[in-house]
Amino acid sequence: MPKISVEIPGELLDDLDDHVGDDGKFVNRSDAVRASIRKTLDVLDEIDARHDRLDDGSDGRSSEPAGGDDE
Repeated sequence: MPKISVEIPGELLDDLDDHVGDDGKFVNRSDAVRASIRKTLDVLDEIDARHDRLDDGSDGRSSEPAGGDDE
């Protein structure tokens, strides 16, 4: 699995950490970030589907870059 590095404002990281660990919804930060990315992509796919912007590819992802249209 590829690794990436991102800069996150401290307040967002503190909020994220409230949801990570034994009492949280996620086992670690990476799990939380992956879940957030999946959810965001699902929402973007729903928006693209409503605007007939999804291609017919088998992965269900749009071929258009996010925010790349001039409508």
